[in-house]
Amino acid sequence: MKQISKIFLTLTAVACFTAVAVAQDSSSATMRRGSRNRDKQENSQVSTRLQNRMQTPAVSDADLSWMKVIYRSLDLTKDKNAPLYFPEEPTEGSESLFRIVMRLLADGQLPVYEYLDGREVFTDQYRLKVRDILDRFHIYYQDAKGSTEKNPKFTIHESDVPASEVLSYYILERWEFDTRDNRMRTRIEAICPVLHRSDDFGMETVKYPMFWIKYSDLRPYLSTQNIFVSDYNNLPSCTYDDYFTLNLYEGDIYKTRNLRNRSMMQLHPDPDDMKRAQDSIQKELDTFEKKLWVPDLEELQARREAKERAEAEAAAKASGDSISVAPADKEKSGRRVVSRRGSKSKSAASKPAKVKRAKAPKTKSAATRSVRNRKR
Repeated sequence: MKQISKIFLTLTAVACFTAVAVAQDSSSATMRRGSRNRDKQENSQVSTRLQNRMQTPAVSDADLSWMKVIYRSLDLTKDKNAPLYFPEEPTEGSESLFRIVMRLLADGQLPVYEYLDGREVFTDQYRLKVRDILDRFHIYYQDAKGSTEKNPKFTIHESDVPASEVLSYYILERWEFDTRDNRMRTRIEAICPVLHRSDDFGMETVKYPMFWIKYSDLRPYLSTQNIFVSDYNNLPSCTYDDYFTLNLYEGDIYKTRNLRNRSMMQLHPDPDDMKRAQDSIQKELDTFEKKLWVPDLEELQARREAKERAEAEAAAKASGDSISVAPADKEKSGRRVVSRRGSKSKSAASKPAKVKRAKAPKTKSAATRSVRNRKR
């Protein structure tokens, strides 16, 4: 009996050990399957932690001493804006900005708002429905699985996304001077994709602004997409968020916020006048922060020398002469000096030499005679 009981206990222990091993294998397999599903979900969605980290606190107008709203048009045919358009077809780990936007729209993860020229209101009253957007711009779609009336989701095939027709973007910039840290800051408030489609006869291309997207809503997703911005370095060295934050794009100013809500074309119908006005606004933005501070002595000296050079060039251009002096003739002619009024340029070596030669004998002889008279 004792021997039978030992055999029974041994078999029981072996059976228990086998059951534990099978359970561990099944649990590890379940964990591996769960980890794969979790990785896929993290790749398609942005975690709440990342969204909270990317959210920047709103700046109160009480902390600002100056602010200007600028509307820019980004032409994707320019080299600096090409990272927003390419690749045309999605590749492994890389896709264009518009495809990211459409994917988020189809999944119901991105709110968009009505395009109102000069009246950008990002409230629920002007929020658009995704189905209305797809119908308005004739984008083919299907209702996705799990779609409900409150939470609609859509399936859009890659070939049906009009990424090749989005050839420009409108962006809404805010140039702010913050009194808390006394510095200038450029912040993008919203982005609008623009469709370029030909008319019924295929003669003229018409621009169709689609909708406004708040950059704060889009930023968490852009921070996870790596892109490369230069042909010299084929590594994805930054993200879409870095691209916009560092102002690596190039855009023309087509409007500034004004009381009459007029665009640059309405204010300046002539193309040359509009170009000069755009350059003037950009120069004002670039030099605004510099004008707030008192320059040091080195900066003042540099400004003075630059002004003198400009006056010399203007005087030489008016007289038809060249201000450049050959290196061999510099010692003979002396250094050219230009008056601050820009009238004439004179030689700085001739006149002082004549004054010294003329006055030196008189002063020396007069002093000698006076001393001798006193000694006698």
